[in-house]
Amino acid sequence: MREKKALVPLFQRGDIGGMAYSITNNIVNYLIVIATLSGVLGWPDEIVYGRVIPGMSIGLMLSGFYYAFMAYRLSKREMRSDVTALPSGVSTPAMFVILYGVIMPLHYALEDPELAWSAAIAACFLGGAVEFFGGFIGPWMKRKIPRAALLGTVAGIGFIWMATQGVFDVFSDPVIGMPILILALIGVFGGYLFPGKIPPLVVAIVGGIVYAFCLGRTSLDFSGIGFYFPNPVNSIQHLLSGFAIVAPYLTIIIPIEIYNFIETMDNVEAANAAGDNYHVREAQFADGVCTMISAIFGGVVPNTVWLGHAGLKKAKAGIGYSFISGLVLGLAGLLGLFTFLSSLVPPAVCAVTYLWCAIVMVCQAFKDCSKKHYAAVGIAMIPPVADYLFTQITGAAGLANVWTETLPSGYSGYTPDVTQSLLDAGVMWNGVPAVKPGAIIIGILLGTMTAFIIDKKLNLAAVTALAGAALSFFGFIHSAALGFYPKSPFMIGYLSMAVLCFILHLGRSSWFKGPDDFDYV
Repeated sequence: MREKKALVPLFQRGDIGGMAYSITNNIVNYLIVIATLSGVLGWPDEIVYGRVIPGMSIGLMLSGFYYAFMAYRLSKREMRSDVTALPSGVSTPAMFVILYGVIMPLHYALEDPELAWSAAIAACFLGGAVEFFGGFIGPWMKRKIPRAALLGTVAGIGFIWMATQGVFDVFSDPVIGMPILILALIGVFGGYLFPGKIPPLVVAIVGGIVYAFCLGRTSLDFSGIGFYFPNPVNSIQHLLSGFAIVAPYLTIIIPIEIYNFIETMDNVEAANAAGDNYHVREAQFADGVCTMISAIFGGVVPNTVWLGHAGLKKAKAGIGYSFISGLVLGLAGLLGLFTFLSSLVPPAVCAVTYLWCAIVMVCQAFKDCSKKHYAAVGIAMIPPVADYLFTQITGAAGLANVWTETLPSGYSGYTPDVTQSLLDAGVMWNGVPAVKPGAIIIGILLGTMTAFIIDKKLNLAAVTALAGAALSFFGFIHSAALGFYPKSPFMIGYLSMAVLCFILHLGRSSWFKGPDDFDYV
């Protein structure tokens, strides 16, 4: 009898807050996925609501169930009733990278949503595999790659793709967008609360939906509600064909999934610090498996362990919120409830969530790093801008039937005469095609070298430059396709950086000195 009392209850009052946290934040991610695939890219409803959303929901349902099981097992092992399940859901940074760094370029390159979806589920499956194997190499990667480099690159993606899209969408419909924006800013960054401790962000989202409906901008549409259980046999066939299409995007998928499994490590370690001793490797395995299963059923975005365990524990959440949230999200996706929601939510509401998520990502990149590494964060943010510029410029030029091609240097760009015309017109194009391929890895390399230089570790900066040379040789960065590029000017450039760093490292004790107390700000 005493043993039963020691076990965590299946449901307790604190789980209500946990459910609100998990369900509402995941719904925001659903809305962003739907707005991007359906609203921006124009994918047919059969793909979005019949495959992507159900697959995504199955992955979230399984992760909610498994993390509740992990917590119950921990409670049983330690004979404690105050165990809190790990919060989980869609990885927001990875979601945006996959949507804008993989799916969007594929969509415009292939001009076929079916093929783009095949590649997207292949990317999701490969991402899950990277997460799974991150359980073996994660601790080593975390020790070797400066945090500033990873966070800075992800912050750059969030800023250039999400924040800009959010602001532009708000001002494309100012009557609805601007009131929603100011309420969101007051709540998210001002910390104000309405009576009853209601956050202004909630008022902005709910009020924005009601406001848009009253103005006739949105409608109630129940026609899409039904039962959508994706056929895994069909998905697996598309998955296998998608592997060949998605191969050039491995330089995007692998780095963001490295970030993802390191994020899982950090969040599980935070849970351990709060008193719940979960196995980090098991959580990484669970994330990877749930992501791969999601892909098999049509999902395109990865799962991860979220921040917030400490807050949920303080609120006395247990395990009930995890499995109930998983069940609610799973059923909502399988029953087509998100078709109704998407018809009711105006684009301006999604725009505000874009902006909110992006700015928080940028702020956290600086907050979670030491002040001396701020420069590394800033430099790592820059390469993703090339990806954005390349997509915008080539999209506009494509309307005039001007297309890129693979140049002798190995990267994809325009012929010299077209390039010169762009430069003469003041278009920011010089160097953009060179930085676009593998922009995430380039950001990590530059951020890592900068962090090592700040730490007076020129030898490690040299090793990082050698890694850049190797990646350039094999076409992982700066090239349109994987291959062998022995004459790559970028490989030569990285080698020269490595040689310089090694020489200066050797002279650090005699003729080349850097004061330890140097402050560049």
